[in-house]
Amino acid sequence: MTTIDASSGGVGAHAGEHHGASYLHRKGGFMVTVWDWATTIDHKKIGVMYMFATTFMFFLGGMFALMVRLELFTPTMTNDAGQIVGQLFANDVYNRMFTLHGVIMVFLFIIPAIPAAFGNFLLPIMLGAKDVAFPRLNLMSWYIYLFGATLAVVALIGGGVDTGWTFYTPYSITGTAMHQQVFLVTLAAFILGFSSIFTGLNFVVTVHKLRAPGMGWFDMPLFVWAIYATSLIQVLATPVLGITVLLLAIEQAFHIGIFDPALGGDPVLYQHFFWFYSHPAVYIMILPGMGIMSELVTVHARKRIFGYKAIAFSSLGIAAVSFIVWGHHLFTAQTAMANAIFSALTFFVAIPSAIKVFNWVATLYKSSIAFTTPMLYALGFMFTFTIGGVTGLFLATIATDINLHDTYFVVAHFHYVMMGGAGIALFGGMHHWWPKMFGKMYNERAGILGFFFVFVGFNTTFFIQFLMGSQGMPRRYATYIPEFEIYHQISTVGSWLLLIGFLIHLANFTHSLLKGPKAPRNPWGGLTLEWTTDSPPIEHNFHHEPVIHHGPYDYDDVVPPFCDEKDFPLPAPLKPGAAKH
Repeated sequence: MTTIDASSGGVGAHAGEHHGASYLHRKGGFMVTVWDWATTIDHKKIGVMYMFATTFMFFLGGMFALMVRLELFTPTMTNDAGQIVGQLFANDVYNRMFTLHGVIMVFLFIIPAIPAAFGNFLLPIMLGAKDVAFPRLNLMSWYIYLFGATLAVVALIGGGVDTGWTFYTPYSITGTAMHQQVFLVTLAAFILGFSSIFTGLNFVVTVHKLRAPGMGWFDMPLFVWAIYATSLIQVLATPVLGITVLLLAIEQAFHIGIFDPALGGDPVLYQHFFWFYSHPAVYIMILPGMGIMSELVTVHARKRIFGYKAIAFSSLGIAAVSFIVWGHHLFTAQTAMANAIFSALTFFVAIPSAIKVFNWVATLYKSSIAFTTPMLYALGFMFTFTIGGVTGLFLATIATDINLHDTYFVVAHFHYVMMGGAGIALFGGMHHWWPKMFGKMYNERAGILGFFFVFVGFNTTFFIQFLMGSQGMPRRYATYIPEFEIYHQISTVGSWLLLIGFLIHLANFTHSLLKGPKAPRNPWGGLTLEWTTDSPPIEHNFHHEPVIHHGPYDYDDVVPPFCDEKDFPLPAPLKPGAAKH
């Protein structure tokens, strides 16, 4: 039994049966191909373009992070001759480096990466649709992202913005030259917001209107639930960022006191506006990663997901609670009553996240785990994200947060949630769906080697920062007292290991595209609809309209379709007594 009704003209039962050219098929010469990609409304091509653009931004932002860590390898000191030693960059250059790192990583990489790349490529296929609901709007969203990203990078590099990625007032609106560059960067964020809103709206309508016949709400893959919840946040929260940017522009243009205390404004008001968007944005980053984890755990453990509905509803629960916890970023700037309320609400948001982790662990219990590269990333995610979540409880406790505020403890927590959560999930998903997206298999040994460098490097880089922060090392400083030197040196060496891991993955994927063996339709033995399509899929995804007959994780009852066990052995044995293909 397959996910497609073969009796009504569905996809053939033979793994080698292919009809029609893939979406990657070149239709002419080089210029024709470029024009075809530039004007495409195929959701798969748009997803691939997002993937390569956000990956470029990841490496660009990562290089600035390495420069920051290199500067912090030794403290800046003055010797007996009055000369400054141990300084690679001037303090203002250092501030620009970590601003470049933060803005690029948050706004240009981690927020759009999974929804725009994997969401665009996979969501219609997982629903059994030919494309998203509004294909031309999807293409426009891509060009809006491209324009906004270009404007942001040019303004950041050319203008020397040194405010950090939060652009806190009044610092970001003082100094004529700098605040003009800040305005350009925030204008870019305003433009990028439209891309986010349009993409989210497209996905919401696609989920509601384009599901395959027989696919009810609780027949959808959990990745779709995660993208759906993320899209709701994008549509509802992103306009607040646009309003904030417009208020900044109005204040600068007409000298109306909104945020600037010199004009009678309130800089804390800016923080409320900013975090009312940016804390939901944290879940725009992490919710799609959680969706990827739900797919990796069940497929590579070959077991029905534990607590499907609990995981689905927890995605919506996280989306809802994300709008009412922004105040925990302002514990040092608001009243005791407000602090108590936001502290309690912040503890509450841990519940739906813990439900997911519990269900993933329960799924692994007594399963046949295949230690493939995607599965290793799933296990790594559960380790790093749990550390990020538990340390968040420290920061949700008012008395603890007051002491840890603006220290490296916050830096470590943020990176364990964002990079240890969304980033690790993204690379797990990239290895999981790479054969489907490009029709080529990568080298599994190289993938596992890259994972270990990434995992060890990440934890070496950031776990030591919890210790630094708990001992009072403040963040955003270009220098520090010598007592913290060994901590910074360990952290910097970890960043080098992290770089090696990512370069191994880059080389592995590049080799896969050029010389990798052809991928079968279903190398991992998945049950969701994307594994019934060709590898890579044809332009309109399916040869015939799919009809759903079982759930996406019914491994107890269904043999995964199109598994080519001769060339690519299944990662885990099929369950005894399962239905025959």
